[in-house]
Amino acid sequence: MRDSYRKQLETLHTELIRMGALCEDAIASAVKGMLEEDEAFREKAIQLEKEIDLKEREIETFCVRLLLREQPVAGDMRQITAAQRIISDMERIGDQAADIAELSSFIAANPMAAGLIRSDIHIGDMARAAVEMLSGSVDSFVAGDLGKARGVIEYDDVVDGLFGKVKSELIELIAKNSGYGGQCLDLLMIAKYLERIGDHAENIAEWVVYSITGNRGHEQRS
Repeated sequence: MRDSYRKQLETLHTELIRMGALCEDAIASAVKGMLEEDEAFREKAIQLEKEIDLKEREIETFCVRLLLREQPVAGDMRQITAAQRIISDMERIGDQAADIAELSSFIAANPMAAGLIRSDIHIGDMARAAVEMLSGSVDSFVAGDLGKARGVIEYDDVVDGLFGKVKSELIELIAKNSGYGGQCLDLLMIAKYLERIGDHAENIAEWVVYSITGNRGHEQRS
């Protein structure tokens, strides 16, 4: 591989790491803004979504130039194609982090809903699991680690399980006190956004598998 081309691929990896870090920060800020009722963190998540959009455009332009100038084949071509798909999923993650931040603003304005967040509902656990999936999926791409990518794909079951737990907890709260209905629906929507973030992280890991093997990760699952 030509030295100049190798350096460009290293630049691509670096930019993907930066975009992934922005996404992780956006999720963490949105959830912290929700759990701590902190408007500054919610605003930060919304601002980070704009930075993520910009980074997606920058990386997409870089990938197109790389394809046109270097005309890569086989595995190299798959790697660049996978990067283009990965940044699309990360852009959606940024959108959903901003959605969580915006929705949590409504929750913070309602003391009853804010109290629910500080109860035993497992939304914080869902957020941590989703961030772990995102971090692992980006790391697996940069390292070309097939095992790690497949581990992320399997870990999506954990996020799905936590979503089911949160949903059951909210249903139980509504059953005990119907006055919680509107607040519980807001919290359920936030949990759904976190589940979708996990799905996007799983997609990223599947594109990592594709970049290495030529097959998407879900095609490997039984």
